[in-house]
Amino acid sequence: MAILGPTAAGKTEVAIRIAERIGAEILSVDSMQVYRDMDIGTAKPSVIERRGIRHHMIDIVDPESEFSVAEFRQQGRAVMNSADSPLIITGGSGLHFRALVDRMSFAPTDPTLRSELEGSQLADLAAELKTADPAVESHVDLANPRRVIRAVEILRLSGETPSKRATTIEAENLARYLSDVDFAAVGLDAGDATETRIDARLAKMRRSGLTDEVRGLLSRMGRTARGAVGYRQLLSHLEGRSTEEEAYRLAAAGTKKLARKQRTWFRRDPRIRRIPWVEDVDQRTDRALEALI
Repeated sequence: MAILGPTAAGKTEVAIRIAERIGAEILSVDSMQVYRDMDIGTAKPSVIERRGIRHHMIDIVDPESEFSVAEFRQQGRAVMNSADSPLIITGGSGLHFRALVDRMSFAPTDPTLRSELEGSQLADLAAELKTADPAVESHVDLANPRRVIRAVEILRLSGETPSKRATTIEAENLARYLSDVDFAAVGLDAGDATETRIDARLAKMRRSGLTDEVRGLLSRMGRTARGAVGYRQLLSHLEGRSTEEEAYRLAAAGTKKLARKQRTWFRRDPRIRRIPWVEDVDQRTDRALEALI
């Protein structure tokens, strides 16, 4: 079973309640909850909130680490193949969900080459991409070091340009919806209430000590972890580039933008049954469970 949708849709609470009813375990498809110690800002359910339900793909790597979608797929599928109980897949990362259930291929990676590229000048790497692919700016943000480095890494290892991947390989991966796993999926979406819920959740995170959490992680966060919405903005504040108020305002805007992208992603998937939103979590749980079974 899968319970999917944009951030702040109340997926976690519904998944836990359904898991309690049917004796299931939970497999998270959240790209940032995989990191240990990134708890408040990822809305990771606490041990108490998990209510004894076993959770998979949470707290599996340190924030210094890079953890690719391909690695997520490998470990997540191992969980699925060895599970003795029903699994409820839940989260907001559509790519990580599809990596678990669909036939997808991933571009190669090489740690030695990646380290070399990280020591290179961004302008030189961007020039390399432009030479190989005159249309690269339509597919890669050349001001984003992480995306440029990854594009050059793929280019050198496979010869595939960003344009080729966008128009053939990646498009084919994402457009076909060919599943390797039988599943039923529902989509939760708070709709017009999403932005209000995001503001309320971020305010609660702030009261719960999000700034101090990020401060404690300041020297430990790798490239991917530093890019997480909320963390990225607060790192900017803690490194002296903005005020705390500005950081939280930008974090709210970034989270709302993320929610819109997630909504678009999940609405494209014809296998997800969207159910009407209700604020009451008991009614939301009943509707989701009815749609799943």
